[in-house]
Amino acid sequence: IAACLAYGNVTQILKSVEKVLSLMGASPAAWLRKSQPAGIKKAFTGFKHRFTTGAEMALFLLNIKHTVEKSGSLENLFLAGYDKNEATVENAIYKFVDNLGALGRTPSLTPHPRHKSSFKRINLFLRWMVRKDSVDPGVWTKVSPAKLIVPLDTHMRQVSMSIGITRRKDTSMKTAAEITAYFRKIEPSDPVKYDFALTRAGIRGNNT
Repeated sequence: IAACLAYGNVTQILKSVEKVLSLMGASPAAWLRKSQPAGIKKAFTGFKHRFTTGAEMALFLLNIKHTVEKSGSLENLFLAGYDKNEATVENAIYKFVDNLGALGRTPSLTPHPRHKSSFKRINLFLRWMVRKDSVDPGVWTKVSPAKLIVPLDTHMRQVSMSIGITRRKDTSMKTAAEITAYFRKIEPSDPVKYDFALTRAGIRGNNT
């Protein structure tokens, strides 16, 4: 939820995430399991986060509910398309997003696999779930951090251009892959290790 709402102003992102979680109570997972579709839709009537409406947020949550009921967890859904022999999680991401939209697409929250997207928010979610350190909780255990892709946004692109990592001016998966390949040479087992520090520098306007 937090990763998919991570677009726009940081203050507004935090307010929107807090609003969603407050509606779901102390245990969002338990709330989602016990809630009926009509109740979920009603709970988010009037919700708005930039381009995301209450109806779209409700559908997004219904997709998660459907996934948990069918696959057991979001991790299991991701693992269904994950190949440990592939260099990165790129193809697994496409399959994950495609399957996560089983009940309908939520374009402002999850990008369409056929669009030229860097899948920044999905890569951010994977960074949180897979890496385990003082920044990321790392609750998933079957995906290698070595396979992760940099969550590419405008800030990371600007930082990467300013220090000569890439000359590409778009925020596509190709650009994300190029930047990730650079960091993989430095840290093969954990190429997104520097994402948090570098994006903070970009947000603060300090790219030196």
